[in-house]
Amino acid sequence: MPKLSTKEILKQNLERTIPGHLNKLKIILHNVRSMHNVGAAFRSADAFGIDEIIISGYTPTPPRPEIAKTAIGAQKHVDWQQVEHPRKHIETLKEKGYRLVGLEQMTDSILLPDYTIPKEQDICLVFGNEVTGVDENILSYIDDFVEIPQYGHKHSLNVSVTVGVALYAFLEKYW
Repeated sequence: MPKLSTKEILKQNLERTIPGHLNKLKIILHNVRSMHNVGAAFRSADAFGIDEIIISGYTPTPPRPEIAKTAIGAQKHVDWQQVEHPRKHIETLKEKGYRLVGLEQMTDSILLPDYTIPKEQDICLVFGNEVTGVDENILSYIDDFVEIPQYGHKHSLNVSVTVGVALYAFLEKYW
């Protein structure tokens, strides 16, 4: 069985219909330090047809060679904006009907496989710093907290991996 060429893969990807509200899903990257993590988030967002990445805090923005290296051009295909005041922007999203879902380990977090997407509601996934997680100043704005179940000795995943896992889980939920 031969591998598909990159042109064949692109054609196949562009002919697919993005399921459910996945194409309206937004991502917030707040205080993510690594440009490689930002680039990987762009690449995953492009792969899943995500609407927009909202960058806040000290998260680096394109154009940067370190972001482009990991994004491999995806930063040119995903809408993004940098916001100076994330709480104000979050309030605007909520006024537009978005439900904020934070990827964070909280006392009442819902395991990602068990999370049910509210029907016909637009979602904004919130990702935080690689070490400290979602910023304390943003926690009170989040409607639901979900976490990726883990079974090993380490208690966290790289934020870029978390973005990919979460987007795939939401793809399955919208399917």
